[in-house]
Amino acid sequence: MMNTITHTSKTLEQREAPEFDVSQCKTWIMLPAYNEEVGLPVLLEKIHRVMDDRPGEYEVVVVDDASEDDTPRVACQASFSMPVRLVQHAENQGLAGALRTGFNTVLELAQPGDVLVTLDADDTQQPGTIERMLLMISEGYDVVIASRYQPGSRTIGVPANRRLMTWFARQLFRTIMPIPGVRDYTCGFRAYRVDALRESADYYGNDFVSEQGFSAMVDVLLKMRRFDYVIGEVPMLLRYDMKHGPSKMQVSKTASQTIKLLLRRRFQK
Repeated sequence: MMNTITHTSKTLEQREAPEFDVSQCKTWIMLPAYNEEVGLPVLLEKIHRVMDDRPGEYEVVVVDDASEDDTPRVACQASFSMPVRLVQHAENQGLAGALRTGFNTVLELAQPGDVLVTLDADDTQQPGTIERMLLMISEGYDVVIASRYQPGSRTIGVPANRRLMTWFARQLFRTIMPIPGVRDYTCGFRAYRVDALRESADYYGNDFVSEQGFSAMVDVLLKMRRFDYVIGEVPMLLRYDMKHGPSKMQVSKTASQTIKLLLRRRFQK
């Protein structure tokens, strides 16, 4: 039972800086995918170019959330030229279900010292940013977020209502539940030190990914907040103009879920 667990989190002063050797560790790249047959092959090719030019092993985990198009076939074809692992859902579970499956898959396979990178499968977030994220992990960060609010960031083609929602969420979180080093609470393009992710997942168990919809990414960050991890950000280029097909996010529903989540986490013990 969750309430029988005694957690002794170390403070920043007590926690030792993790060792990270880019030539020894493995980078896992997890892509939650639903009906991404058009954008996914382009993204996988970009990942292939970026990761093949750097030291260390890597593997891409595509979590197919019961797509109705050829997303699984795209992932299978890519596996002939690069390390791709396809994990499939028989029924659609939404982003939260795909995250849960992806986290569990990587945590079962990863070794201490490995890194997990998560990003969207629609080719709007650029894999070239991964190099800077891994560099920060090597400097001692536990989590690195590709942020839309760091100097040097650019967003292209993002609808006004979505920009407003993310700006409003940012202000709320920084006021009510601030996390040192974090400006972008909602972006899912992140790099996690696997040891930190495993510690969090072990503590929360099946409740680690408990929210539904796009607020699940926010909730993961809020839950990791209790561990005093060192979290930082890098600037990102968000190319929403390269997105194929309509967005799967329902802006008003996501905004409502996120506000309710924030208030619930703020006032719970």
